[in-house]
Amino acid sequence: MKQKIKSKSNRIVRHYRIRKRVIGTSERPRLCLSPSLKHMEAQFIDDFEKKTLIGVSSKAEEFSKTAGLKSAGNVEAAVKFGKFAAQLALAKGIKKVVFDRGGYLYHGRIKAFADAAREQGLSF
Repeated sequence: MKQKIKSKSNRIVRHYRIRKRVIGTSERPRLCLSPSLKHMEAQFIDDFEKKTLIGVSSKAEEFSKTAGLKSAGNVEAAVKFGKFAAQLALAKGIKKVVFDRGGYLYHGRIKAFADAAREQGLSF
């Protein structure tokens, strides 16, 4: 009998499938999102140069001061973090990105982050 594949394994398989197609360039970097239970991290990556252009976390003092939230692990915090990350990207001159959701399903906090970043002016 086949063993049941765990959800973490499924996410990793989805992530490999996504990464085959999603490639960041200097004109259009890859926006890689890494959520945990309590926090989120976002990186703007140029895959050709193998450099992280911007790295931001919900643990950062800049974000925690402006957000004023107790927990950064809910949809409301994801919206504020999406706006914060987009503002940093726009300040660096990044307007177009390729969204890498990291194998996570596109709903909840992932969707809230993406929608908030689009509202700020990022296009993906």
